[in-house]
Amino acid sequence: MTSSASSPAATRRDVLRDRLLPTVDLLKQRRAGEIPEDYIDDYVALHWLEWQGGTLRLTTTGENVCKHLTTLLNRAGGRSLR
Repeated sequence: MTSSASSPAATRRDVLRDRLLPTVDLLKQRRAGEIPEDYIDDYVALHWLEWQGGTLRLTTTGENVCKHLTTLLNRAGGRSLR
């Protein structure tokens, strides 16, 4: 696979990663309807979220990604990761 062929996927994954913590906040507030449907589809495909009994939930993988992001944010002192 060439660099340019993998670039769009990496970019979309970066966007999803950057939006994961706010997405989880919406889930905790029971506002999943405010999460864009294409994000949900992609999060499910990445195994970061799953449907369980009609409820959208964070997976173990998703929890680990959130923990990693939180650690990075704490190290950066709340500054942007980019």
